Amino acid sequence: MDRFRNKKVLIVGIGTTGFTLIKFFNTVECDIRVTDIKPIFDLNKAVKKLKKINPAPQMTFGEHRDEDFLEADVVVYSSSVNPDLPQLELARQNGKEVYSEFALGNLLCRKPIIAVCGSFGRTTVSHMIGFTLKLEGKNVFVGGTSDSPFIEYSMLPNKDEIDYVIVEVSASQMRKLENFHPNLVVFTNISERYPENQFKSVGEYIETKLSIIKTLSPDDTLVVNFDKLAHNTFFRNAQCRTYWYSRKSFVNMGVMNEIQGTHFHERRIHSNINYHSEFVVKAMRIIGQENRENLLAAITACKALEVSDKSIQKCIEKFPGIPHRLEFLMEKNGVSFYNDSKATTLPELCKSIKSFKAPVILIAGGKDIEEVDYEPFAQDMIDHSRVLVLVGESKERMNRALGEHPQTYIVGSFEESILFAYQKSRTGDTILLSPGNPATDFFRDYQERGNYYKKLVYQL
Repeated sequence: MDRFRNKKVLIVGIGTTGFTLIKFFNTVECDIRVTDIKPIFDLNKAVKKLKKINPAPQMTFGEHRDEDFLEADVVVYSSSVNPDLPQLELARQNGKEVYSEFALGNLLCRKPIIAVCGSFGRTTVSHMIGFTLKLEGKNVFVGGTSDSPFIEYSMLPNKDEIDYVIVEVSASQMRKLENFHPNLVVFTNISERYPENQFKSVGEYIETKLSIIKTLSPDDTLVVNFDKLAHNTFFRNAQCRTYWYSRKSFVNMGVMNEIQGTHFHERRIHSNINYHSEFVVKAMRIIGQENRENLLAAITACKALEVSDKSIQKCIEKFPGIPHRLEFLMEKNGVSFYNDSKATTLPELCKSIKSFKAPVILIAGGKDIEEVDYEPFAQDMIDHSRVLVLVGESKERMNRALGEHPQTYIVGSFEESILFAYQKSRTGDTILLSPGNPATDFFRDYQERGNYYKKLVYQL
């Protein structure tokens, strides 16, 4: 960290990551300026927050000025910023140190890195691996997202005691990323949907995503989803130890003697990495097909790291899920409570309720967006909900769309929705907050809504 002490630093992009970078560079007494292409009137909240920082950084908004980049010693940009931005190229040509936030975090990391890649499931797999390693007595850092940037590792007071650094790695973070060499890489899947504002084509997106495979040596480990990626020659020909995982049975598929890894066979999870292990899954807290697939990825990684079967089995039984994403909260009088506040669209809501075997007591509603049509999703909500409790701005329109449901109730407040749902419950029921709408009718965001839901549930 001292290599940056007292230097002039320019931070490009003033989102959540930008504020974390300000905090980092303030600890080494840097002269900080922030710049964002958005005009100042679009950044009112951010500007107010910036002015409260002591010392307050200098600011440039609405444009990227060449002189700001040329006057800085160090330029750091967030993953949402195009790494080919002309001003960043100008800084590089003039000998400035230019890093993405992720690249800066990597530069300062001296611990074994576990990189979780893929289009979906990265967050859950990362936290499952971290949860299991903690059960094993290891100290871990889990990050790589805007909520917990990689650079936060360097700010930990106990960073020297960390055993593993687990980071999510997106294709955006891989752009112009050099000298990144994780010891273990997990690949969950690859979607052909890609951020068109950051990549010219799906080919460029996939090539960037796969570039991490080229960094692996025979001493490194690769964990891959057999069901989604077994046909890909990049993974088949990787120059490292490769372990596979599958929701299907390696025995039934006839590949048991060809590959090493983890699979689901005869109602148990089996793994033949290092030695044979079997894990019972009937007591899992997390639900949903995707989460079961994520669990197989995490188990495969942990087996490769020689984590004990006891810790892995405990993770299967105790891992609660990711906050606000089908997160298990508690069981009270035989009623289970789940928090899915991040489900802010109707497709996400329907996907969540289909994850449960039996119809749920569903708490839904939120900010009413006129363009949203509830009719196409009504039947799924009717089929998979025993009781529907509607709250928020959208409750009236949702109620009209769900006219055929025998137990649909409209309540006046968010607090009342939890109490009413609990009153309607019976032993064996699941109460699920999965709003299907944004939270901004009553709350700042889905996190505030989810946290308030948790508070009310724990107070029951």
